[in-house]
Amino acid sequence: MNKNRVGIRRIGLSLARFSGIIAGLTLLALLYAPGLAPARGAGLTTSVQSVVSILPEWPPDATRNEEPEGSGVVVLDGHYIVTALHVVQSALSVNVRTSTGLIVEAEIIGRDQATDLALLKIDNALAPLPFTDNVGLGDDVCTIGNAFGLGLSVTCGIVSGINRAGVGFNPIEDFIQTDAAVNPGASGGALVTADGQLVGILSAIFTKQSDANIGVNFAVSAQLAARVVSELHSSGRVKWTASGLRLVQNLEPGETGQLGARVARVRVGSPADDAGIEVEDVIIQANQRRIRKPADFVSALALLIPPAELSVGIMRGTEQMTTVIGLLP
Repeated sequence: MNKNRVGIRRIGLSLARFSGIIAGLTLLALLYAPGLAPARGAGLTTSVQSVVSILPEWPPDATRNEEPEGSGVVVLDGHYIVTALHVVQSALSVNVRTSTGLIVEAEIIGRDQATDLALLKIDNALAPLPFTDNVGLGDDVCTIGNAFGLGLSVTCGIVSGINRAGVGFNPIEDFIQTDAAVNPGASGGALVTADGQLVGILSAIFTKQSDANIGVNFAVSAQLAARVVSELHSSGRVKWTASGLRLVQNLEPGETGQLGARVARVRVGSPADDAGIEVEDVIIQANQRRIRKPADFVSALALLIPPAELSVGIMRGTEQMTTVIGLLP
C-alpha cells in the first residue's frame, strides 16, 4: 500500500515500529483507567475470557512478518471460534492462545471469502459470547483484540456509523464503524457493548500515511457474522441468495437527484422478476434500510436466510411504490 495517501488496510501487525509506544498498555491498566465505571470493567473482564489470540503457522515461503498473529471470538457452544479469514487464509495450521495463556490446537472448518470470515474448532470448550444486534449510532462500545501481538487489550469509543457497505474490503459488507482504537493484530477480535455483549467482529481499519489507527475502524455486524457462523458450522460454506437483479449506481459523480441502486437487468423468472421489479426502477429502501448504492442492497439481501421476504421501496419515474421479493431456499 502507498502510505503517502489515504488507504484501506486490513488489520495486520507491525510490532517493531510501534511496540515501544504501546508496550506499557496492558489489559489491567485499561480496565482500571480513570473514569471507567466499575460495571463496564466487570462486563469487559467477563467478555475478555471469550476472546483468544490466533497463532497461525505459515509456509516457509509465506511468512508474514507484519501480521504473524490475530484475534478470534469464542461462539456457539464454546468449541468454535470466529475470526477474520485473512488471519488464517494461508496457514498450514492454527493454534489459539486463551486469555489465561493456554495454547491449544484449532481446526479451520469453514471459510467465507465474501465476508472475510472463518470458523475454527477446538476440542475443549471455552466460554462463548452470544451475538446481539442491540446497538445503535452513538452507543458506547469497546474492542477486545490482540493488538500488535502483545496479548489481549481493550479500547473503548462509540458507534460512529451502522450498515456501512461498499467500503471496499469485501464483496459483502455490513459494517459497524467505530472510533474505538483498533490497531494491527486485532483482526477477528470482538466489538462489544459497554456491558460486554458481542455486536461485531473486528475486520479492518482505514489508515493514512502509517499503519496506526486513525479512528475509522470497521467490524462485521453481529447479524451478518451470526449468519455466516451458522452456515459455516452446519455445512462449511455459505450459500448466498440471488435476487436476479443487476444494479448500478443511480447518479454519476456531479449529478443531482435521488441516490439509489438503479436496476440495469432483471433475470426472467427470478425472485425480483416475480416481484414485478423492472429495468430502470431505482431501489431506495430494503427492509427499512436506506439504499444509496448497489452495495447497500447486497448487504440487506445478505442478512436474510431463505425462506424470507425482502420489502423493497422503489422509484419508478416519479412514482414511489413498495413490493416484496420472496426468497426461496
